[in-house]
Amino acid sequence: MNTPEHTHDVELDALYRDTVLDHFRAPRGHKVLDRIDLVREGHNPVCGDRLTMSVKLAGNAIEDVAVHCKGCAISVASASMLAEMLPGMSIQEAQRLAEAFRQMMHGQPPPSDLDIGDLDALEGVKNFPVRVKCALLAWMTLIDALRAAESGTNSTTGITNLEQPGN
Repeated sequence: MNTPEHTHDVELDALYRDTVLDHFRAPRGHKVLDRIDLVREGHNPVCGDRLTMSVKLAGNAIEDVAVHCKGCAISVASASMLAEMLPGMSIQEAQRLAEAFRQMMHGQPPPSDLDIGDLDALEGVKNFPVRVKCALLAWMTLIDALRAAESGTNSTTGITNLEQPGN
């Protein structure tokens, strides 16, 4: 029998899957890089989640990523997945993955030819609109950092604030 409590438990199970909890308890990318080419801070003013992302580039590729995130399980897990997935990707591949994840959080399926790895564990987040920005914080911060790099901005630092609509 599906009681309201049972339905709520099923929805929470979809939100806090084992993979999400594993990344939250043992976040990847929580380290110091030997060289930093891009640094960007991200902030979600709705819930107070904050992160600092450092990126080491090798030409047109991401060599390594460090993320220090203080926030909820969803925010930390999403940042951890980003740090685990990005090393070795080209900047264009990373941008494509970030955009696919952003669209997934807004109800669009990822492209069938794109491996989203552990990100599928966050798919249930889209059913909790207030948590979508938690999941997107690291990815929107990455997109802003890579745009700054592409624009040739002299400054390698910046702040991503998720107050803008559409994030």
